[in-house]
Amino acid sequence: MADIRPFKAIRPNPQLASSIAALPYDVYSRQEAKDEIAKEPLSFLRIDRPETNFSDDVDIYDPRCYSKANEILQSMMMDGSFIQDVAAHYYIYELTMNGHSQTGIVACASVDDYHDHVIKKHENTREDKEQDRIRHVEACSAQTGPIFLGYRANAVIKSVTDRIKSENEPAYDFTSPDGIGHRVWGINDVNASETVQNEFKKMNSIYICDGHHRCASAVKAADRKRAAVGNYTGEEEFNYFLSVLFPDDELLIMDYNRVVRDLNGLSEGRFMDRIRKKFEIEEIGEECYRPTEKGNFGMYISDKWYHLKAKPETFIDDPVERLDVSVLQNDLLAPILNIEDPRTDPRIQFVGGIRGLEELERLVDSREFTVAFSMYPTDIRELFEVADSGELMPPKSTWFEPKLRSGLFIHAF
Repeated sequence: MADIRPFKAIRPNPQLASSIAALPYDVYSRQEAKDEIAKEPLSFLRIDRPETNFSDDVDIYDPRCYSKANEILQSMMMDGSFIQDVAAHYYIYELTMNGHSQTGIVACASVDDYHDHVIKKHENTREDKEQDRIRHVEACSAQTGPIFLGYRANAVIKSVTDRIKSENEPAYDFTSPDGIGHRVWGINDVNASETVQNEFKKMNSIYICDGHHRCASAVKAADRKRAAVGNYTGEEEFNYFLSVLFPDDELLIMDYNRVVRDLNGLSEGRFMDRIRKKFEIEEIGEECYRPTEKGNFGMYISDKWYHLKAKPETFIDDPVERLDVSVLQNDLLAPILNIEDPRTDPRIQFVGGIRGLEELERLVDSREFTVAFSMYPTDIRELFEVADSGELMPPKSTWFEPKLRSGLFIHAF
């Protein structure tokens, strides 16, 4: 049973929403975040990446950075840039990219559901990245970045969101500089809110799609708060974390491609010969090759594209091992190119599908990389299957678009 609750959001003054809303903190480098703030001084990156308020010789983990995040947040609440709703609500958040729309419920999810594996993960997290967000959450006494959760589509919840969207004007309606449309509604109907809450209670599984570090950090910050408080009831706000929940049939997962710096000492001919042991190879030529089904890969090398098709015996009946990212790793990247751990090997980099296959060509043509691989996107059902089995996906298996904006909703505790 999933405990998904309404909350009293801190959110932007409607006139400032488009200026405040920002992509997640981990999308940017320090300098990129500074550049964004220079273009938009109200950007939420001032709070999400507080080191941008200091010179580059100040470490991003310096306590002054986290204090500055809270200082700016409190200041923006005082001057009316942010407002807080007096009553708890669910909110509807619709994102539209290139004609594709997805509609989520903004709410708070239960820390206990995470501990009890009702909310399921599919990735590992890094301690250093967790500690950064824990400090940020504790300094602000708030979660400022929503966790992207998915659930199996529910007709009742869809009926509620469709009705509210059709009968009411949105509280926010803007297009961000990257062309993504953002619309937000509050669910003010008590019956509708109860319906949404009851439908989530019927669900035994909710899935983290994006934001594993933010989620783990929110949970660990809550656990620390529980330990400090002692006798908590479970109803306190710190027992819940900010989330946006989307139905699986509306989610868009893009390809997450790979580029490799060298051929591990092999000649191109020898490299091709070794690939043929596990893959069929078809030369495509100059036209970019984008795989159209599972088990197929594109490869760009020496100004040419190739179509690689995994041979049937390559696939293993295991939810992780039969993923395309696993097939490429286990049958090509590791045995042929000697990339044993893609998390740490500097010879491999990952390129999100939003950047297009032309970016793969550019990287290889620059001679910084020797070969690129285009992937068929991981299916949301594959993600659910891996999470349900209690296993973890290989690194960089999924690239979700469009990205949630930070700064539109803040959960204080």
